[in-house]
Amino acid sequence: MTSPATKLARWLAGFLVSTVVATAAVEVGQPFPDVKTFGLEGQIPDLYGKVVLVDFWASWCAPCKASFPEYGTLQEELAGRGFTVFAVSVDQKSEAYAAFIARFSPPFPTARDGDQRLVAEVKVPAMPTCYLVDRHGVLRAIHQGYHGTASLRELRDEITKLLDESP
Repeated sequence: MTSPATKLARWLAGFLVSTVVATAAVEVGQPFPDVKTFGLEGQIPDLYGKVVLVDFWASWCAPCKASFPEYGTLQEELAGRGFTVFAVSVDQKSEAYAAFIARFSPPFPTARDGDQRLVAEVKVPAMPTCYLVDRHGVLRAIHQGYHGTASLRELRDEITKLLDESP
C-alpha cells in the first residue's frame, strides 16, 4: 500500500517534469532543432542557408490534405531563391505515411517522425502546424492549422520577406 506522502511525492515529481517539458517548446526567436538528430525516416534535406517551412502533418488530417498541393506551389515558385518546404509526418504507421506521399507526390522532401521525437521536442500543438525558419536556423513564425488561401497568402508574404533579407 502506498502512503499519502509517497503519492504526493510522485504527483509532485510528475508535475515538475511535465512543467519543465511543457516549457521546452521551441519559440519564435530561438534556433529550430537540427532535424538530422531525431532519427527521422525519409528525405532529410540540407537546410543550411535556406528559408524553410517545416510542416508537421498527419495522413488522417483533412487540412493537411488541402495544404500539401499549396505548399508544392510555394516550393516550385520560391525554390530558386533559397526556399524549401520540409514536411514531417507524425504518423506512427509507415503504411499511412507512404500512402499519403504516393497520393500527393509532393515536390519537396518529406520524412516520418514515427517515434514522435521531433514532434515532442518542438511541442507541436495541432495538425497541421508549420514553422517558418530563416536562413540562420532561427524560428521566425509559427502557423497552427491551415486556412486555405488566407494561410497561403500570409505564408507567401512572410517567406518572401525572409528571402529578401541578407543571407
